[in-house]
Amino acid sequence: MLAITAHTESGARHPRVTAEALAELIHGIGGPDNHFLIVERMPEVPDFYIQVWHETGGEYTLEHRVGSADRHFQVLLDRPEPVIAAMTGWARLQDGWDDGLDWTRLALAGEPVPPLVLDEDDRVQLEGRLRQTLVGGYPSRAELAELAEDYLVSGDRRPVSPAQARELADRMWRERVEEQAAWEGETDPDRLTRAFATLEAAGITARENFTCCRSCGESEIGGAGSSEARGFVYFHTQSTDAAAAGHGLTLLYGGFDGSADTTAAIGREVVAALAEVGLPAAWDGDPAQAVEVRPLDWRRRLVG
Repeated sequence: MLAITAHTESGARHPRVTAEALAELIHGIGGPDNHFLIVERMPEVPDFYIQVWHETGGEYTLEHRVGSADRHFQVLLDRPEPVIAAMTGWARLQDGWDDGLDWTRLALAGEPVPPLVLDEDDRVQLEGRLRQTLVGGYPSRAELAELAEDYLVSGDRRPVSPAQARELADRMWRERVEEQAAWEGETDPDRLTRAFATLEAAGITARENFTCCRSCGESEIGGAGSSEARGFVYFHTQSTDAAAAGHGLTLLYGGFDGSADTTAAIGREVVAALAEVGLPAAWDGDPAQAVEVRPLDWRRRLVG
């Protein structure tokens, strides 16, 4: 699989596609509501992407951007094969992937973004909240920018404009991506995802960072997975924040038949799946008690 995410005009998101699947997506564009494909790396880096536009019967407009607006390039192609070759080579980080194509530089002038001026308390609060969300590891860049814009809103006071929010979110996103580039091997959140995949395959609906709180989680988890699921396990965003702050992770679980025996059985499966991937779990077997995962080194890689 390729370490990319492909986005279509319809809003569909295709993470970690194979080269064959990427070729199929490119072959498929051109019809109504399916004119373009945007491909970004994983983890996403702001303003680094490759994209293609096509309308049936016309040329393929292939573009790629390397950071700043003055490094945005375009080429027109008359068939999909060179588009596929270029986009696949870009995804694979192949040297010379862009050779042999008649690229032209595009001039993309934009309005300058006014500097973000905040008092020290507001700045510390806003950047602290964004940092907490980034360390949690689940936001997209768009979600982070939305949080940056809305976090300090009070009544009619909106101190952060959409453009300023995007700039701030992108700066802090880049900083976190640089941090995680130094991480080697599998992290504890990677292990947790493996454990949840095992539980999902065994008929237990397993969801990470699911809803805002326990009340919402309990009301929504029944519709989150297969109708054949025997039970569930999840943690909500407040638990994510706690894990990111170094306090371990609280897992909530249960059986869909509502019985204590089924809930306890699900708890035992959760603990066993955690043990299989090398994560510690504190649980005394009481179905009324949550499973606590600690100690936990929370280094979840951003994806985008």
